[in-house]
Amino acid sequence: MQAAAAAPNDQPIDERTLSRLKWRCRRGLLENDLFIARFFERHEAALTMGQAQALETLMDLSDNDLLDLLLRRKEPEPALAGAGVAELLQLMRI
Repeated sequence: MQAAAAAPNDQPIDERTLSRLKWRCRRGLLENDLFIARFFERHEAALTMGQAQALETLMDLSDNDLLDLLLRRKEPEPALAGAGVAELLQLMRI
């Protein structure tokens, strides 16, 4: 019996992808950078491709919109909440 392979989104990211992701996550607002830095400190060792894609989606937002989500001033729009974004936000908010 052969073990089932993990889904592509569950695969851990490699060092190069992690490095690029960290560079992509640099923001203009210090408050966002603090949330993001704390997230990487806690979760970078176990970061998956799905989480990296969700983080990329969040990085497409303006700094103020991202901060509003991180501070729970608003919740993600339904179109944004998919693709693991809501779950990633929960990790980033802790």
